[in-house]
Amino acid sequence: MNLEHPLLLPVLELHRKLRTTVIEACAQQSIEALARVAEDGEGDTLFEIDKISESALLDGLSIIATAYGGLVLVAEGIDKGKVTLPFGRPDAQCRYRVIMDPIDGTREIMYQKRPAWILTGIAPNRGDTTALSDIELAVQTEIPLTKQYLTDELCAVRGQGALAERVNLITGSRSPLRMRPSRATSIEQGFAMISRFFPGARDELAAIDDALVYRLLGPCQPGKAHCFEDQYLSTGGQLYELIMGHDRFVADVRPMLSSILRDRGLPLGLCCHPYDICTALIAEELGVEIRSPAGGKLDYRLDVGLDVSWVGFANENLAQLIEPVLREILIQRGLLA
Repeated sequence: MNLEHPLLLPVLELHRKLRTTVIEACAQQSIEALARVAEDGEGDTLFEIDKISESALLDGLSIIATAYGGLVLVAEGIDKGKVTLPFGRPDAQCRYRVIMDPIDGTREIMYQKRPAWILTGIAPNRGDTTALSDIELAVQTEIPLTKQYLTDELCAVRGQGALAERVNLITGSRSPLRMRPSRATSIEQGFAMISRFFPGARDELAAIDDALVYRLLGPCQPGKAHCFEDQYLSTGGQLYELIMGHDRFVADVRPMLSSILRDRGLPLGLCCHPYDICTALIAEELGVEIRSPAGGKLDYRLDVGLDVSWVGFANENLAQLIEPVLREILIQRGLLA
């Protein structure tokens, strides 16, 4: 890795330890045991598989914190979503603020359906106002299925670009991994989607999706498909698909449905949080446009309780094509002023 940041190598090593811990747990324990609800946290429901890596995470970060001037960890599953390391150090005396999701894609990895991801974003500590735009180092590591022997490690430093390696878990060998977001100028015959993972106004999300596709591509031909979708139940996984050129467009606007759900007598369900999208820097360093559905830069405080809406375009041309159409549809449906 030719990127420079004092925490890059220590965080990569921590990710590798966490990955090993989760892989071993998946190999040794039953799906029923891993899928047991352990805790209903502020940000999300925590399953037993989530708790497995918790002690390894805190132990590893404590060592890093001691060596590098103190850390404020923002993550689900810890008291009030935040802890200072070494324990007891005042927030203001910590050099860095670290936001993490130790397992993004819990539901898919615990059922061995699809890989999950370890996500970490690191910013200079600016107190509670520290935001996604302050993140200067992002590290994203794949947690593979037990039947999978290759795993990817991605990282970026703001202004220095992004790098990735593919690791053979059997031999330990590493090779450079080329990350190349799509250069397509249309979503036709490509993967493009609105996220709708969970029950609750999925009809509205599907209607937005259909309206967008028809506005962009017109009616489809009989027996043909305009474009495709892939509901990857992991924000980190969605970012990876954009980074690798697999997807052209992804939008997650679940928080914008609160008024519709309220009118139906339903609460707003699980949404994306800042820790889910804390590695967006990797995509951005490669030219992927990560934005707010209202337009402009995506920026949220590093807080576990915030609900995040975001849109990802594989390149600037797609952003210019899709963004105004999506915004108009959201306004027409009363989701955006």
